[in-house]
Amino acid sequence: MSENRHQALGLSDEAVLEMYETMLLARKIDERMWLLNRAGKIPFVISCQGQEAAQVGAAFALDREKDYVLPYYRDMGVVLTFGMTAKDLMLSGFAKAEDPNSGGRQMPGHFGQKKNRIVTGSSPVTTQVPHAVGVALGGRMEGKDLVSFVTFGEGSSNQGDFHEGANFAAVHKLPVIFMCENNQYAISVPYEKQVACEKISDRAIGYGMPGVTVDGNDPLEVYKVVKEAADRGRRGEGPTLVETISYRLTAHSSDDDDRAYREQEEVAEAKKKDPVLSFAHYLKEAGVLTDAKEKEIGDRIAGLVNEATDYAENAPYAEPESALKHVYA
Repeated sequence: MSENRHQALGLSDEAVLEMYETMLLARKIDERMWLLNRAGKIPFVISCQGQEAAQVGAAFALDREKDYVLPYYRDMGVVLTFGMTAKDLMLSGFAKAEDPNSGGRQMPGHFGQKKNRIVTGSSPVTTQVPHAVGVALGGRMEGKDLVSFVTFGEGSSNQGDFHEGANFAAVHKLPVIFMCENNQYAISVPYEKQVACEKISDRAIGYGMPGVTVDGNDPLEVYKVVKEAADRGRRGEGPTLVETISYRLTAHSSDDDDRAYREQEEVAEAKKKDPVLSFAHYLKEAGVLTDAKEKEIGDRIAGLVNEATDYAENAPYAEPESALKHVYA
């Protein structure tokens, strides 16, 4: 039945194993960061757990040589796919001088790396949306065949930046993929208290673009719709709004106690649909992942995470006077 859904999408066995490995790496870096935070070694974690499938499935559908990504703060799966390393992310967590995102200046989750076309975000949510539209417009003016891909949470989709960016992109038929990672909570506010429409993707019609909602726990479903959106953008047919439905398996951040606003039974129920486990199950059913291969990948990732942690912990902090760099006043 579902045996080789990936081959029907044009994905090789190697490609889906790489997807799985990237999802698992994101999960394991994230889990390590929580331990480091609780041990008092790093100040802050904002987690990707539960959203790895949507992130990695989408990023694999893009052209990693020319497309631009404007990720929101949970998007570890996106930035790993686009070329960031475990070491890069750990340097950011420890706020060290070598942190490629900002040299230790910004909070973790503010991903930015010029060489990989990862455009940095900001702490106020959704500011990356108009920037993504600007990147697409700039690409068109320069005659480049690029798509810009931007993500945000469902809470952020209520901000003016989203509406203005979506409207402008649609009017000018710009190659932008707007991907709302709906994890059902805007910090502590559940979906039904944020939005009156059934789906975030229902908003697309108001801007004159296609909107589609998919299972964010299934990387192949997300890959398929994002690939279609990228193809549309390259053909000059304008933007697409994609909504991925998943569940935030952790608290909003390391400073949040989610027991205050959601039942722990609900979280336990959501963990049964853990995208990392369900994708491994699919790959085993499809005959792509063996127990031996799974162990080899797990061991390799454990080594990478340990090495990245040790490196970042021992790396130097920035010189205090470097705080005066890049300050325009």
